[in-house]
Amino acid sequence: MIISRTPFRISFFGGGTDYPPWYLKNSGSVLSATIDKYCYITLRYLPPFFEHRIRIVYSKIELCQKYDEIQHPAVRETLRFLNLDRGLEIHYDGDLPARSGMGSSSSFTVGLLNALYAKQGIMASKKQLALESIHIEQNMIKETVGSQDQVATAFGGINHIVFHKSGTFKVHPMILSRERVRELNAHLMLFYTGIKRTASNVADSYVNDIQKKEKLLNKMSEMVEKGIRILQNDNICEFGQLLHEAWMAKRSLSSKVSNNIVDGLYQRALNFGALGGKITGAGGGGFLLLFVPPSKRHHVREALSELLHVPFRFEFQGSHINFYDPPAQDYSDVEKDQAGRFLCASRELNTIVS
Repeated sequence: MIISRTPFRISFFGGGTDYPPWYLKNSGSVLSATIDKYCYITLRYLPPFFEHRIRIVYSKIELCQKYDEIQHPAVRETLRFLNLDRGLEIHYDGDLPARSGMGSSSSFTVGLLNALYAKQGIMASKKQLALESIHIEQNMIKETVGSQDQVATAFGGINHIVFHKSGTFKVHPMILSRERVRELNAHLMLFYTGIKRTASNVADSYVNDIQKKEKLLNKMSEMVEKGIRILQNDNICEFGQLLHEAWMAKRSLSSKVSNNIVDGLYQRALNFGALGGKITGAGGGGFLLLFVPPSKRHHVREALSELLHVPFRFEFQGSHINFYDPPAQDYSDVEKDQAGRFLCASRELNTIVS
C-alpha cells in the first residue's frame, strides 16, 4: 500500500500570468506558498478476486472494469497517461474541500501521479510530477487551468516560479529567515466562504482573450518582484498593502472573479483592521486570504464570525510518499489466471444455487 501526501497552496501575486496563452508569448511569474493542509491518496493493487478491476473512493464510489468507464477525469486520464494494466484501488482524502481555490485539483493529480509511480518502484522527481500534471490537466482533461498549482504543490515551500516562453519553468525558493517566515505567517488569516466554484469556469471568462489584458497582466507580474523585495527587505505590512492592490487589479480581469458576497466580506475585513487580501485561486469563491496585523486578528475574526477560520502554517516538503508498505506477496500472471478461474467458478456456483 502507498499513501502520498501533497499540500494545498496559496498564491500571493502573479496569478493569471501562469496560463499558457499568456506565458508562451510573454513569460509569466508568480509568488506562492504551500501550507500544512493536504491531499492524501491511498493506493494499492486490487487483488483479482473482485468483479471490478478498479475501485475509486472520493465523494463518490466508482467500480469499473476499464479506464474509459471512470467518471473522475483526473483519475481516468492519469491512468491512461501511465498506461497501467493492473487492478487498482484508489482512496482520496483532503483536509480542505474541493473547488475552493486552494489548488486541490492539481494537488490530487500530482499526488496520484506520485503514488502510482511509487507503486511501480519509481521515485519521480518534483519537476517530472509538475510537468506531467500540467500535461494531464491542460492537454488530456482539457481544463482551462494555469500551471502554477502543479509546480507549487509538487515542490512545496515559498517560491518564486518563473514560466518561460519555451514552456519550461524555474522554481526559485525564497531565501527568508525563520523569523521572517514566522512573521509572514502571523500576518495571514484564511477563511472559508462556503462558496464552491470550478476554477476553469472562472478562468474561461478571461483566459480566452487574455492577450487583450496585456497592460494589466504586466502590472500583476511586476507585483511579484515588489512582493519579493518587501519580504526580503521592507516593512512586512507593505506586503499586505500590495496584496490589496493586486486584488483590485485581478477583480478587473472578469466580473466572475468576485461577487457582491465576496466584496462585502472583504470590505468588512478591511474595516476591522485587515490591510489587504484576496480570494485564493481563480476567484469567484472558496477561501478568503487576509493580511492582518496580529493586534487586529481578534477583531477581524469576530467581524467574520459566520465564516470558518482555518489556521495554517507554511510547509516545505511538497508532494511526497508518506507511507509505503510493500505487499508480502504480489500476484504473478499464473496467480491471476488461477484467481480468474476461481472467480468464474464462483459465479457459476452462485448461478446454480440461485
